[in-house]
Amino acid sequence: MHIDELLRRYQSGERNFKGVNLIGGYLYGANLSGANLQGASLSEVDLSEANLTGVNLREASLVRANLTGANLTQANLNGANLFEAKLTGATLHGALLKMADLTDADFTAANLEKANLYGAYLTGTLLQGAIMPDGTIHG
Repeated sequence: MHIDELLRRYQSGERNFKGVNLIGGYLYGANLSGANLQGASLSEVDLSEANLTGVNLREASLVRANLTGANLTQANLNGANLFEAKLTGATLHGALLKMADLTDADFTAANLEKANLYGAYLTGTLLQGAIMPDGTIHG
C-alpha cells in the first residue's frame, strides 16, 4: 500500500491497516491516532512528529524508524521490533512495550512515564534525560 492511499483511507474513517507494508515511507507529522497497525512493516519509516495516540503497533517492525517527537501515548508496542529506532523526545506515556526489542534504540529525553517495559530488551538503549515509568529522570 502506498502512503497516499493509507492516509486517504484513514481520512475516510478506516482504522484497520493490520500487516501493512510501508517500509521506508514518509509520514512526518501524520495523524494515525487509533489506527490498527499490528504486525505492520514500518522499518526506516519517518514518523517524526506523528500523532500515534492509542495506535496498535503490536509485533510491528519499526527497525531504524524515525519517531522523533512522535506522540505514542497509550500505544501498544508489545513485541514490536524497535532496533536502532530513534524516539528522541517522543511521548510514550502509558505505552505498552512488553517484550519489545529496544536494542540500540534512542529514547533520549523521551517520556516513558507509566509505560510498561516488562521483559523489553534494553541492550544499548539510550535513555539520557528520559522520564522513566516511575516518573524519575534517567541520568
